[in-house]
Amino acid sequence: MKKVLIIDDENRTRDLVKKMIDSFKFPLQVFAEGENVSTGIEAINRIKPDILFLDIQMPDGTGFDVLNSIDQKNFEVIFITAYQEYAIKAIKFSALDYILKPIDEDELRESVVKAMDTVDFSREDSQFEALTNNMQPNQRRKLVLKTQESVFVVDLSEIIRCESDKNYTFFFLTSGKKILVSKTLKDFETLLNGYGFFRVQQSHLINVEFIDRYDKQQGGSVILKDGTAIPLSPAKKEQFFKLLETL
Repeated sequence: MKKVLIIDDENRTRDLVKKMIDSFKFPLQVFAEGENVSTGIEAINRIKPDILFLDIQMPDGTGFDVLNSIDQKNFEVIFITAYQEYAIKAIKFSALDYILKPIDEDELRESVVKAMDTVDFSREDSQFEALTNNMQPNQRRKLVLKTQESVFVVDLSEIIRCESDKNYTFFFLTSGKKILVSKTLKDFETLLNGYGFFRVQQSHLINVEFIDRYDKQQGGSVILKDGTAIPLSPAKKEQFFKLLETL
């Protein structure tokens, strides 16, 4: 039976999450222990959970401090947080999961099911390293791309463009690598908003650093530095030309 550990500085939250997970009747043994960084670390080392629910803000530090103190992270992590845009952005960039307070039962169930599906796969320290990096205000963002076979950590400066394929997204990198991720282009457009990416049309999101020129022929295309030509959506033309003026 897989073990779940809930670390949170509020007794009420720990007890509520335990009660909810127990009510799902999944084959899980649930422990609601650990109210701060030091007791959280002790509980992880003692219980050795398969799935860890981890509060971000605690009296003596953060959930990230807890993770940094654990050498063998042989568990799935689901962060518990009140709404904090900065921390949530860092978690999303690192392809990790979170639930918001107040806890929604359906969201909790979905997170537990996802964690149960992936708990037996080997975990990559690179994801946690990317998270540590992404929590630093002055560091360049690293985006974690998870495929069925691998976990890739890429600098945003390595991404030339993203292309939609129904509910999947292809990433084209400066190395020539092409990575397929099971998330929509809309998901990545939202995540990368404010980081120098522009949706030139329905199927294409480009890194503006790789714009070479605009070609007026055949209705107009954006030419990237790798030679890729992407037709520019008429609805995006005004916004695109305003963008060009700022580059």
